[in-house]
Amino acid sequence: MASGKLLLSTVLLFISSSLGDRKAVEIGVGVNPGFGIGPTPSPSPLDDSSPPVPAPSSGPQPSDFPNLKQYYAYLVIRRFKQSITCDPGGVTQTWVGYRPCTYEGFYCAAPPDAPDTPTIASVDFNGFGLCAPTLVGFVDQLPDLALFHANSNYFSGAIPDLTGLPYLYELDVSNNLHFGAFPDNALPLSNLSFLDLRFNFFAGAVPASVFVVDLDVLFFNNNNFNQPLPAELGRSPVAYLTLANNGFTGPIPPSICNASNTLVEVLFLNNRLSGCLPYEIGFLSIATLEQLNLAGNLLYGEVPDVVCRLAKDGNLANLLLSGNYFTWLGHSCWDLVKTKVLDVRQNCIPGLPEQRSLAECSTFWWGPKQCLPSHDMPCSLPKSPTKRPMSSTPPAYTPAELKRMEDKHTPFCLIDLWMEQRLSQCHINHERILWATMANQRGSSWRTFRFTR
Repeated sequence: MASGKLLLSTVLLFISSSLGDRKAVEIGVGVNPGFGIGPTPSPSPLDDSSPPVPAPSSGPQPSDFPNLKQYYAYLVIRRFKQSITCDPGGVTQTWVGYRPCTYEGFYCAAPPDAPDTPTIASVDFNGFGLCAPTLVGFVDQLPDLALFHANSNYFSGAIPDLTGLPYLYELDVSNNLHFGAFPDNALPLSNLSFLDLRFNFFAGAVPASVFVVDLDVLFFNNNNFNQPLPAELGRSPVAYLTLANNGFTGPIPPSICNASNTLVEVLFLNNRLSGCLPYEIGFLSIATLEQLNLAGNLLYGEVPDVVCRLAKDGNLANLLLSGNYFTWLGHSCWDLVKTKVLDVRQNCIPGLPEQRSLAECSTFWWGPKQCLPSHDMPCSLPKSPTKRPMSSTPPAYTPAELKRMEDKHTPFCLIDLWMEQRLSQCHINHERILWATMANQRGSSWRTFRFTR
């Protein structure tokens, strides 16, 4: 009997010793080598006074990092890393260890409220080609982020709510796969100065509030925005106003004349903007504006003289109006055509080469369209110190040329826009409105006429 008890005691002691050795190994190795190392108590089921064995550690602890902010940033980055589905450059292979400031694409600085606590302040993924279904739970969870650049990746989904990032001043998510409405949750950010949403699939309307934010750069070309431009457009303080290659509709708001004196480029090309070209564009700063591109829209009527004077009196180097339905040019515009500063190809301007066919122009003009007569438009810019005299005159239509434009089936009347008198009946080749300039028989002055039904 005594020998049986002795044998049982020996077996229990062997099992407990084996379990103790295995637990010691498990705690020493853990999930990642080096985590959870510490003194291992001597477990024994025969000793009730022994303390319980602590559970193995599941990962890095805050004490492993330079500060608590970097520890939390590590957790956010690790979770985002798990959502990445493609990484052609192997960038995420560098996202290991306890120093997130050394990860490729991440940069650290101390936030204003913690000058001695450096943490992730900038993320630059430009050109990495990373794939992820969403940025939600990543960008919005880095509270000290000041700059996020992610050009040319394959990030998708909507832009997360960024109102919890008080220091963010640059947001670039261009050339990705984002969709949904305009990310207006970024607009309340008081420090935001750079917003680049180009080459995505955002759609719908652009909120009026985006044009009253104190931005330096505003890019949202090459999306699917398809609503009219808000009247607040003219309140924008940006230097580069880039709305090209969308589906914006309706007229260009006349309030554009109130845009910043630092405005350098206005790019509205390839939309569906319609109506007459507002002469208020001519009141933009002649000192700074260098490029005005309205090509590929549905604009019509006369190109106002004051708009062309932005080039004659100022620094405007490119005035691109091709692919519209303009029917005449202001006096100052003709020289710009010769010098190739003004591009009006594929319009409906008589006497100029490379215009639309008469049939195409006639089809467009069949509906009711009305523009401000040229005699109601200002002849010079109020900001211009001097009014330059015309250096050339537009081409005149001879009676023979007018006769060739007659069409027996479409009656039109000729109206003198200066005298506002009906002069004669005539017939024009299915054009709803044409503009012509003819010499006064009693002198050399030039007079502008409009042909209308």
